[in-house]
Amino acid sequence: METQKKNSQPANKTSTSEEGEEEQCRADTSCAKNEKQEPSSPKQGDFSDPVYKEIAMANGTINQMNRDELRAKCAELKLDTRGIKDVLKKRLKSYYKRQKLMHSSAANANSDVYFDYICVVDYEATCEENNPPGFLHEIIEFPMVLIDTHTLEIVDSFQEYVKPVVNPQLSEFCVKLTGITQKMVDEAQTFHQVLKRAVSWLQEKELGTKYTYTFLTDGSWDMGKFLHTQCKLSCIRYPPFARKWINIRKSYRNFYKVARAQTKLICMLENLGMQYDGRPHCGLDDSRNIARIAIHMLKDGCQLRVNECLHSGEPRSVPVSAPIEGAPAPQNPKKRN
Repeated sequence: METQKKNSQPANKTSTSEEGEEEQCRADTSCAKNEKQEPSSPKQGDFSDPVYKEIAMANGTINQMNRDELRAKCAELKLDTRGIKDVLKKRLKSYYKRQKLMHSSAANANSDVYFDYICVVDYEATCEENNPPGFLHEIIEFPMVLIDTHTLEIVDSFQEYVKPVVNPQLSEFCVKLTGITQKMVDEAQTFHQVLKRAVSWLQEKELGTKYTYTFLTDGSWDMGKFLHTQCKLSCIRYPPFARKWINIRKSYRNFYKVARAQTKLICMLENLGMQYDGRPHCGLDDSRNIARIAIHMLKDGCQLRVNECLHSGEPRSVPVSAPIEGAPAPQNPKKRN
């Protein structure tokens, strides 16, 4: 969806007087406040233990290594040797930190992830080569890819095409970009129907009931623009289970300490030593490749956590100090009154 996002006009500020939105947004202030903070471990924040000096010394040594030395050390430790220098540095630092904490009473070295599952979403939507002001993007592909964070594997996927209603005729540019043909959307169901099927798929996995989960996207647009706009067009309330998500671009930039320009999908893959697998701008293939990046980050020691939410119709950052919560159990879409 990168080209669609780039060609689109900025999202208009949505009035909080919008039907049903005020109540949801008021509840969503839990993104940043009004929630009980998670309890800290007894030693959390205590850096007086000698192990932290050892970690700092190891980091200093790693910082002085060149790329060949970093790759050789990774190979020696049986770690992945792919990636640019910054990625290799982070991988080694995370490894040594985990190892040293594991043998120390200074901190709980159990690097448990925050969620049992991460659901990657990357919608495809109607678009023009140069989107006119006020152009309404309608979702035409609804893909989801499910990551088991304990096995670090993709365990299942979901894909449905969606019939657009406002602009039912796809542009030639859109067809070439996404590979989605007019016949495919003509034979598809409406968004309301597809969303119901997506909810059923999530419920079958017992997400939000037996297992904790959250959503992950490549940027803010999928939830903050496409899904929000589509729900208004379909006259349904925005689903509560999609109000918070992981923006992998932010997580990647913060974890590997790279420039914003290095957080495009292809760049992230290449920096990690991987190539895109599939057809670019196919929503399912995009989602699978985003999932590959997420899995790689988890292996490198990144604890992916929610960093964005929808508030008053706009995507907002979630502070690091916010409590960690999984998405609620998915429910069928509700009509707007």
